[in-house]
Amino acid sequence: MATSPAADDYLKTIYAHTEWQDQPIMPSVLAANLGIAPSSVTEMVKKLAAADLVAHEPYRPVTLTEGGHARAVAVTRRHRLIETWLVREFGYTWDEVHDEAEVLEHAVSDRLLEKIDQKLGHPTHDPHGDAIPRPDGSVVRVPFVLLFEAEDGHEGSVLRVSDRDPLLLRAIEASGIDVGTRLTVRGDGVEIGGRRVELPAGASDVIWLSA
Repeated sequence: MATSPAADDYLKTIYAHTEWQDQPIMPSVLAANLGIAPSSVTEMVKKLAAADLVAHEPYRPVTLTEGGHARAVAVTRRHRLIETWLVREFGYTWDEVHDEAEVLEHAVSDRLLEKIDQKLGHPTHDPHGDAIPRPDGSVVRVPFVLLFEAEDGHEGSVLRVSDRDPLLLRAIEASGIDVGTRLTVRGDGVEIGGRRVELPAGASDVIWLSA
């Protein structure tokens, strides 16, 4: 069970939840993020806890143990390397790769994964700006701020755009925003190269800027 695709998906989701904010994940949020009934999440969390991969008490957040964190980082590395590979080598767009990577991350061998890493030149971030953990589990990050929380006049580069909503990803790309885009926060919109850009609804909640 500890290395099953279902268990890996749970661990990866718990890990990803605290990458860009500090609050640990509650079971109800975990269920929503996975699109699974809360009762099913409760049962799986109990199994993960029995395997010493997570720590959890009733009505409290779910956190990764040392072993769970190591496994979550390994699965996250596989997922994000595969996303990067699909975009660079096969012409996928950033809104198409998540579901493909969800399948392939459980099928690709360790040997092939390292060949992909070498072929890509050991990338540090995936197409959405999420950090790709190194083989030793370490991660490179820089200070960041959520666009919604950035002050008017804040200047920064787009570090990350959440891949949770493919339709929103396409709308953000259509507005001229991508990872690396330099922009200035102006009220409820942004300026790019001195040009005013109206953000799609919900965009300020899924874009992170350099602090």
